[in-house]
Amino acid sequence: MDITVDVWLRGDNHATTYTISPVARRPGEWTDADVSSVLVGMLRTLERAKNPNVPADRPVTLRGFSWIVNPFESGGVVIALELTLGAIVAGPFDISEGELSARIRNVMDAERTKMTVVAAESKTVH
Repeated sequence: MDITVDVWLRGDNHATTYTISPVARRPGEWTDADVSSVLVGMLRTLERAKNPNVPADRPVTLRGFSWIVNPFESGGVVIALELTLGAIVAGPFDISEGELSARIRNVMDAERTKMTVVAAESKTVH
């Protein structure tokens, strides 16, 4: 599925539109893994807009940014992410605001739990 994203880099006065294709399913059928892929795709696109030479598969951790799911004026919802680097908006998607917000919360909670487990298992002594 092609997803349109608009990127605003901090310090620029314009947005640039890109297309990403991180998932095959339609939004109403997304799993948490699909939502994670969309978020990672959005973050990678934002970074490549600022730094075109970064590897396309650079590791991404889903933390350290603000997100919101908002209704779109002509129907559906959009996902908006904001970071120090800038902001990115994806969509619109044909899924309810509550369902997509819940899926994003699940993904973010799972990432937080994963990071807590990794930190607890670390052999590094500070």
